[in-house]
Amino acid sequence: MRSASRSMRAPPAPAPEPGAPRSDWRTLARLLPFLWVYRWRVSIALACLVAAKVANVGVPVLLKELVDAMSIKPGDTMALLVVPVGLIVAYGALRLSTSVFTELRELIFARATEGASRSISLKVFRHLHALSMRFHLERQTGGMTRDIERGTRAVQALISYSLYSILPTLIEVGLVLGLLALKFDALFAWITAGALLFYIVFTIVVTEWRTQFRRQMNELDSSAHSRAVDALLNYETVKYFNNEEFEARRYDESLERLQRAKIKSQGTLSLLNTGQQLIIAAALVGILWRATAGVAEGRLTLGDLVMINAFMIQLYIPLNFLGVIYREIKQALTDLDKMFNLLEREREVADAPGAAELKVATGTVRFEGVDFAYDPARPILHGVSFEIPAGCTVAVVGASGAGKSTLARLLYRFYDVTGGRITVDGQDIRAVTQQSLRRAIGIVPQDTVLFNDTVEFNIAYGRPGATREEVEAAARSAHIHDFIAATPKGYETMVGERGLKLSGGEKQRVAIARTLLKNPPILIFDEATSALDSANERAIQAELKSAAQGKTALVIAHRLSTVVDAHEIVVLDHGRVVERGAHAELLARDGRYAEMWRLQQAARDDAGEPAGA
Repeated sequence: MRSASRSMRAPPAPAPEPGAPRSDWRTLARLLPFLWVYRWRVSIALACLVAAKVANVGVPVLLKELVDAMSIKPGDTMALLVVPVGLIVAYGALRLSTSVFTELRELIFARATEGASRSISLKVFRHLHALSMRFHLERQTGGMTRDIERGTRAVQALISYSLYSILPTLIEVGLVLGLLALKFDALFAWITAGALLFYIVFTIVVTEWRTQFRRQMNELDSSAHSRAVDALLNYETVKYFNNEEFEARRYDESLERLQRAKIKSQGTLSLLNTGQQLIIAAALVGILWRATAGVAEGRLTLGDLVMINAFMIQLYIPLNFLGVIYREIKQALTDLDKMFNLLEREREVADAPGAAELKVATGTVRFEGVDFAYDPARPILHGVSFEIPAGCTVAVVGASGAGKSTLARLLYRFYDVTGGRITVDGQDIRAVTQQSLRRAIGIVPQDTVLFNDTVEFNIAYGRPGATREEVEAAARSAHIHDFIAATPKGYETMVGERGLKLSGGEKQRVAIARTLLKNPPILIFDEATSALDSANERAIQAELKSAAQGKTALVIAHRLSTVVDAHEIVVLDHGRVVERGAHAELLARDGRYAEMWRLQQAARDDAGEPAGA
């Protein structure tokens, strides 16, 4: 059995997220499959883009013809009535067609942009839920949510800037350079091309240099956001220790570092913008000087001068924003890279290839020589073996840190055992799908966390789609219906962030109702009544006993009085089973369990509580 279990050991913990970002091309390669789904829309949108740019380049050409047509011989009234009017109508039609094709492009491609963004966001959301508990215990919620938020926006920004700004500008540059070279001497095209090349190289070099400052600014922004969210989530702890000013100082320190980074980023942006304007101004002077000289020498018409000037304006207006666009694209790629890094986090606990659905016949659970360590240097469980027969209740007791709650996490497969195995009806839980395993188990945890929603939503979370009558029946079984009915909004009462509007006992009873509603064949009660007073504890204990009737139940308890009726009690000490047996049998042995029982009874007597069973 040992050799078989070793072959199914959990994979090593995932490697930490790499500090260096991946290449931009690799990030784009990860994005393309999400866009490929909409390839026909992309093709039609690109056709509209080309049509819009051809119409846009045609506008200055038609403007030249219109200006030249105004040189009319005296008395030529027909030319005055027909030629300019026809050119003006054509000019207006080209202007309109540019806008129409542009809007068509955006309308057609909107579904692709939003669809890709939605698909990526959903995939990240699913993947985060699939990651192990180790990842979620180590994560920084504020920073992670900010990374996901920026990554989702980055998809739209990247597509928008590349398809709506960079690509159209490149097409227009190609058309204009071709027209200048064909219609005039090549020097016009060379000046324009040289200026564009110099502009692009300058923009890319300076923007690449600036990226480090922008990345630093984003990291500081995420850090400040994480610190703020962490302090707000732990609002009560901050209040308990009167540390509002301490948290404010910590947040201000983060904001101060962020402010310095933003100022440095803005300074480098001003340098970039000034250099770009210098290049554009020099190119415009050179082109217009050449064109003006051509008109003076009679080689060019006034319409040619107007057309060249219009071309330059059309080219350099979008180029004015090239630095901003390139910076935003680089930033979008950086943000997208961070989100893709989340997608590449390995699942420490994954379904085995070809994993089957768990088939629950009787619900017998067995722990067979289970070893486990959260950290290899600090083992938690050492060869733990016991069985929970079908329809029986087995309690696990022991001091804090003995490994009791770890058993529940392993049974739920939040972690994989490092030695031995856990079976349900003889099926190794690592060989079945996690969904089917967790569907068969219900838990009332020691620390109950509720959604910031209604009481009804939180109880119905045990079985989404349950009717109000079923929810109320579960609430009655958990002895919380009367409390809910007495509130002004009843089951529509909001419980607040993490359920903080409810008391500890009320949250615990909501958790019990939620599990009773799920009604699974295997139950785990992890200190299920720890937040209740003695009177309610006895009432709930009776309900839990009734709920566990005929089910396989694992009860994890610190208070021994709650487990005296268990079919078997397993005593853990430093991750090892030191005793096992029924309550009376363990007391008769006068071992570790009997010692714990005497200590707790003495504590109850000192507190004036009624004695346990």
